[in-house]
Amino acid sequence: MSQPLFLPLKLRSLTLANRIGVSPMCQYSSHDGFATDWHLVHLGARAQGGPGLVMVEASAVLPEGRISAGDLGIWKDEHIPRLRQIVDFIHSQGVRAGIQLAHAGRKASMTPPFHGERLLTLEEGRWQTVGPSPIAFSPKYDLPQPLDQFGINTVVDAFAQAACRAHRAGFDFVEIHAAHGYLLHEFLSPLANQRTDAYGGSFDNRIRLLLEAVDSVRAEWPAHLPVFVRISATDWAEGGWSPDEAVELARHLREHHVDLVDVSSGGQVPDARIPLGPGFQVPFAARIRAEAGIPTAAVGMITEPVQANEFVASGQADMIFLARAMLRDPYWPLHAATALGEEVSWPVQYLRGAPAHSPARAALDAPQSPADNVCGPFTM
Repeated sequence: MSQPLFLPLKLRSLTLANRIGVSPMCQYSSHDGFATDWHLVHLGARAQGGPGLVMVEASAVLPEGRISAGDLGIWKDEHIPRLRQIVDFIHSQGVRAGIQLAHAGRKASMTPPFHGERLLTLEEGRWQTVGPSPIAFSPKYDLPQPLDQFGINTVVDAFAQAACRAHRAGFDFVEIHAAHGYLLHEFLSPLANQRTDAYGGSFDNRIRLLLEAVDSVRAEWPAHLPVFVRISATDWAEGGWSPDEAVELARHLREHHVDLVDVSSGGQVPDARIPLGPGFQVPFAARIRAEAGIPTAAVGMITEPVQANEFVASGQADMIFLARAMLRDPYWPLHAATALGEEVSWPVQYLRGAPAHSPARAALDAPQSPADNVCGPFTM
């Protein structure tokens, strides 16, 4: 392998086959937090496509931490067996598996986006949301109840217990979700956090809950396996969380034994002005990598193999995490390898679809005796 996108990456004892990751993408297809056949097929198909890692969607560490009633969960032991089934299949494809641990905070108790994105009714099971301060995300959302110290302690412990369950399910890494306006990000941003206690006001106070969650996960997660954190590098709004603060936070995360920062942006306020464009968030990942000295993953409107490869080659990020591109094409990594002239392994069941010039395909197309070729010759 010569293209940087297809070089292996080692994080602690974990070695990834390449620098392509499947981002966590909510499917809103669970009941009571349980994974379903949809999750197995959805995530399994992406694993067949040849990434270095597949990350399971935001999984609530507490029932009230779900965005919707259809969210995946990891708040009870009964969730483990179905997650284990998914992990085992991902591993069978030679791919590493992770899970994103999450709490939706003030953005919870909603219907899924494809059902109108509205607050659940009482008849639909609406629950009380929580946050740092009594500030709703928008008029469509619930007014959150501020967490007291007992509530904060409960959240921190829930992240630790979720990490334990993730390990029992066989995951290779966990990612703590502190982005996109969910609970941990809410504590980071002055736009959502107007507390006057030890968890509000100063920068050190606003990052306190995230660091406590990180420490609780690290204490329970095996020391030889990596922990990721996803952050929003900016709120894209005046008076909000800033790129300078994101860099400083990343320095703290490194000191608290985080292994990679997954760098996104936005999600804190509904009226943020975001300059969308190809790779628009990559400069944040590049700056954090350079100034905080920690590996980063770049995300956001990265769609082309040459583009993704250049971001890694130029040292702007250590990994590229893809979401919508992987929804459109579950085999994006295999196709990217072809575009970049790399030879990678295809699932043996799909070798007939491999490029005609590849050694594996050539071996398959070699003349066989009629007795061996029970399905007939392959002619395309």
